[in-house]
Amino acid sequence: MPADDSHFGESWALSPDSRRPLPELIEQKLREQIIGGTLKAGDRLPTEPDLARKLDVARSSLRTALQRLQLQGIVEVRRGLGWYVRRTDLAAVEEHLEGRLAARQFNHTDLLEVRLALETTAASLAAVRAGDGELDELAKHNQRYQRAEVEDVQEVIEADEEFHSALIRAAHNELLEQMYQALVPGLQDCKRHAHPSREVHNRSANEHEQIIWFLRRHDEVGAKSAMTTHLLGLYDDLTGDDTKPRASLSTYVGVHDEPMWDRRR
Repeated sequence: MPADDSHFGESWALSPDSRRPLPELIEQKLREQIIGGTLKAGDRLPTEPDLARKLDVARSSLRTALQRLQLQGIVEVRRGLGWYVRRTDLAAVEEHLEGRLAARQFNHTDLLEVRLALETTAASLAAVRAGDGELDELAKHNQRYQRAEVEDVQEVIEADEEFHSALIRAAHNELLEQMYQALVPGLQDCKRHAHPSREVHNRSANEHEQIIWFLRRHDEVGAKSAMTTHLLGLYDDLTGDDTKPRASLSTYVGVHDEPMWDRRR
């Protein structure tokens, strides 16, 4: 059931704290609503636009907070229905494996290397599983990304996240999607520190288009290779000063020793 809006109001105001990222403040506020009984197990949260308006925050920051709570098992998203409160026993959350994962801070290089593994696999799966509507949605998200002004960092991050999240969903693998969502908060932090140039932004948009081109042709090897090239470019841009041994194209791409997905089954 939907949460009762009559209980909303001043209680949704965020406590200003310039030392903490906005998604953390939103997460804290949502936790307070659950602890205080305003939100109960099974309640449907207001829609993202309504909730962002109540909190006076951007939807991208709200979504990051919701994803953090989702990883902790506190809320869940039901496709086509919205966000719901899943559990209210927050004292037990720290014992929850996903909760510990959400609270952990990972090195940017580690995040991007795991992202490579997940998203290249998702691209090959999407090439054989995605429907035309899902591919059209990907194209629409990339158009938004192309139109975004580089100076508007939040818009660039949100548009890029929507593209990559849509591709993950198009793979139709629930576990892969959950694993990817665990990375999203860290990846957003990565992008905020990157400050890409217009040249990098245009290159990324063109690479998105190439990925879609292979997906529409159900070419799983081409889609995976295009995604690998795209993510390794970002990997180089974001981790240029890292001291670890670094990945290169040959490290990840090998047509003959990668799993293939049989469309006939």
